[in-house]
Amino acid sequence: MAAAIQIIALEGFPLVQAGEPLLPLISETLKRNNLSLQTGDILVLAQKIVSKSENRFARLSETEASQEAESLALQCAKDPRMVQLVLNESSQVIRAKPGVLIVRHKLGHVMANAGLDQSNIGNDSNLFLLLPKDPDASAQQLKAEVATQLGADIGVLICDSFGRPWRMGTTGVCIGCAGIAAIQDQRGEFDLFGKELQVTMPAKGDEIAAAASLVMGEAAEGTPIVLIRGLKISGTGQTSDLIRPLEEDLFT
Repeated sequence: MAAAIQIIALEGFPLVQAGEPLLPLISETLKRNNLSLQTGDILVLAQKIVSKSENRFARLSETEASQEAESLALQCAKDPRMVQLVLNESSQVIRAKPGVLIVRHKLGHVMANAGLDQSNIGNDSNLFLLLPKDPDASAQQLKAEVATQLGADIGVLICDSFGRPWRMGTTGVCIGCAGIAAIQDQRGEFDLFGKELQVTMPAKGDEIAAAASLVMGEAAEGTPIVLIRGLKISGTGQTSDLIRPLEEDLFT
């Protein structure tokens, strides 16, 4: 019989305040949902609640635009101060045109606006939320806290929504993980007909993130944490395993 996998959005998770620890909120939400963590579970967290917990807020009023930001703002028709925030988080500008600013984030991701976000953080147009500084470390810290305080050895994945070249819409991707092999190298294994696999490397971290985002939602659902149970994907690795090396990048 095929193994069953459960993907459970935890209902009733509260709004996270700047600097507020996540584990107490997670524990209370689990109780509210009549659940407890088990060894082998995977918790998927929306990037936004991790960034809020780490107080990764930035204000336009506290940002001074450089000459580079001013020039780039003219190309993409954006506020120069917002462009400066993007540059602060980026290692390279990939594309700028009216309404569009694509960059390579310092974490290695190619994405719009370096992940700056204003949704679900209130109505202050002056306020932006940035990605966590080190999402893998954030995931590892939560994994350790769960082991110490709740007694469960789990995997932790931090999920964000990315657009993709040549595809419309966004999908959940892994930007931080611990206790999970983010990519599964199946090269050297064999298919049903005995043919050796040459390039097969499933992006398990991204697949888990996309599955979780189906029940997590993108708007006013208020379910930024998803529990995945029954998926055997323990291992070691980091999110950078999912990022193609620059020397192999044929597109940017």
